[in-house]
Amino acid sequence: MNGYNSVAWAKVFGRATYVLAALGGVCLIALVAILAFGVVMRYVLGQPILGINEIVQLTATALVMASLPYTTANRVHVSVDVFDTILGRFGRMAGDILSRVISGYVLFLLAQRAFYKALDALEWGDATNMLNLPIWPFYGILAAGTALCVVVFAIDIVLILTGKDKD
Repeated sequence: MNGYNSVAWAKVFGRATYVLAALGGVCLIALVAILAFGVVMRYVLGQPILGINEIVQLTATALVMASLPYTTANRVHVSVDVFDTILGRFGRMAGDILSRVISGYVLFLLAQRAFYKALDALEWGDATNMLNLPIWPFYGILAAGTALCVVVFAIDIVLILTGKDKD
């Protein structure tokens, strides 16, 4: 993302990914707190928390999907460069573009489906089984995270093709 830092839309986009990452951080803290509380309740006081699995599953989904665009934009995913010397400059560039096109397409489909599922869940009042928590906000987070990640991949492709990629 370093190639367009001075452009206004890039700053807004960077803030959007940062806000989602902050939401992911809040989810992580909440996840640790609820798990620690659940362990104490179950093993110290002998009173397990009803529905803790639902809370953990939904919070973990929000954590991962909210953090995905920021993580992708800052390129902190694990990557393997085993074939870089064999492929050469052009092969690496083609591989980078191909991987981003495939990933972007798959995440686009996921974002689209999650958006429609969020609308359906909101309309029909879908909720979890034990705690009756509404499901639509979590589909919304999934849709927002994957959609922003698709934009990150599109910007990466432009940066690679224009030679402004800092990788």
